[in-house]
Amino acid sequence: MWFVAAIAVTSLLAGILVSRLVVSPAQAAADAKAPDAGLITVPVESRVIANDVTLRGDVKYDDAVQVRLETGELGKAVVTGKVPAVGTELGPAAVALEVTGRPVVVLPGDLPAYRTLRVGVSGPDVLQLKAALVAVGINPGAADSDVYDAATATAVDRLYAAVGYPSPASDDEARAGIESATQGVRDAETSLDAARTALSAATGGATEVEKLEADNAVRLAERTLATARAEGGDVATAEDALRLERVKRAALDEPRDAAAEEAVVGAAQRQLREAEKALGEARTAALTALPVGEVLFLPSLPRRVDEVLVERGGTVEGPVMTVSGATLVVEASARASDAALLAPGAVATFVLPDDSEATATVTSVEARAAGGGSGEDTSADKEKGGRFAVLLAPGALTPEQVTLLQGSNVRLTIPVSSTSGEVLAVPLAALTAGPGGELRVEVLRTGAGTGTDGDRATDLVPVKTGLSAGGFVEIVSSEEPLEAGDKVVVGT
Repeated sequence: MWFVAAIAVTSLLAGILVSRLVVSPAQAAADAKAPDAGLITVPVESRVIANDVTLRGDVKYDDAVQVRLETGELGKAVVTGKVPAVGTELGPAAVALEVTGRPVVVLPGDLPAYRTLRVGVSGPDVLQLKAALVAVGINPGAADSDVYDAATATAVDRLYAAVGYPSPASDDEARAGIESATQGVRDAETSLDAARTALSAATGGATEVEKLEADNAVRLAERTLATARAEGGDVATAEDALRLERVKRAALDEPRDAAAEEAVVGAAQRQLREAEKALGEARTAALTALPVGEVLFLPSLPRRVDEVLVERGGTVEGPVMTVSGATLVVEASARASDAALLAPGAVATFVLPDDSEATATVTSVEARAAGGGSGEDTSADKEKGGRFAVLLAPGALTPEQVTLLQGSNVRLTIPVSSTSGEVLAVPLAALTAGPGGELRVEVLRTGAGTGTDGDRATDLVPVKTGLSAGGFVEIVSSEEPLEAGDKVVVGT
């Protein structure tokens, strides 16, 4: 009996289990049927809507350039002295390098040095030199003249004195020219002295000796005539001789004709003037020049030395160093659509390596040349207007922060538009367009019907929208009251 009872209970339990596993076709079809569609709603929010542009930027010193020196006049240009350390600031009248014992002086200017400047040359590079001398407090003479003159040479002498080096020596040809011109002046002075002596002799009249001799000759002729008359001699001849001696004596009292001597003096004076002029020109030509290899014009001083490419004892054969502006900048790249939202003066925020937050101000937004710089334009960028270079100036930073930032890449967030405070906002998905193109939101009304057979559970409310960002849009006004917390339909 117990055995039969156990079998019966076991069969009952098995039957119950099997009945739960077996599903009829009708029940299976009912279970597979999709549930009735429902509304997906979200609440209307009160929030601040802000539209940001996000960029990546490289932190570096501005306007980095490689520095080259014109060393063609030096032959083998050996670095013999001062070599700057990385991080050194080069200001006006600083010595950037010493080559073959001579300084390379830094001056402000955009035009690179391309020739030696000496007395007599002219051009825009001379104007630039004069402006640079004025900038370092040295008077170059006529600053608006493009001619390198004696005043400019004197100013260059003062520049060399200011940097602690002697002025460049005159070349052999200039020194030989001075020596030759000096000898020419001496020869002309000697010739003039001789001519003046001859003129003085010609215009000074007879000497007392000459006059006394002439008087004696007259008296002798008178005695000869008297003897001829007394003794019956040749009176006529004696009279002629007396007349001649008297004329000679009278001629000694008359001024002499010195026209020839005067002409010689005039010629000697002209020769001296020409010799003195030649000496002046030779001395002017020997005035201090500014050798092309001893000056380095750089714009926007001071400049920071980023890399030194030569060493003491080495030969200059290419770039000697890389310098940049002394100002830290952030260089970023933006799509045309983002660049259109940016303008100088916009303030960006970014996170420093020490996790503190800093700001940077947009200083320029410029179209970038195709293929130039990092982040080269893609075909999609070109179709959308290419990419733009965005330059930003970081705010006040400590020296430690500057050291950490240099060479890093940071994420910049730039607010370009924002509501003045919290406003009513709905997701963009809640907006639909009406038959007239107006924007609407579908609002779920509390206590409404099920939405079937004409009994609507929602109302379509026309709205006017404002700023949109981050997937939300501002509701400026609505034809029916709309408040924070109201449910709006975003899908079914």
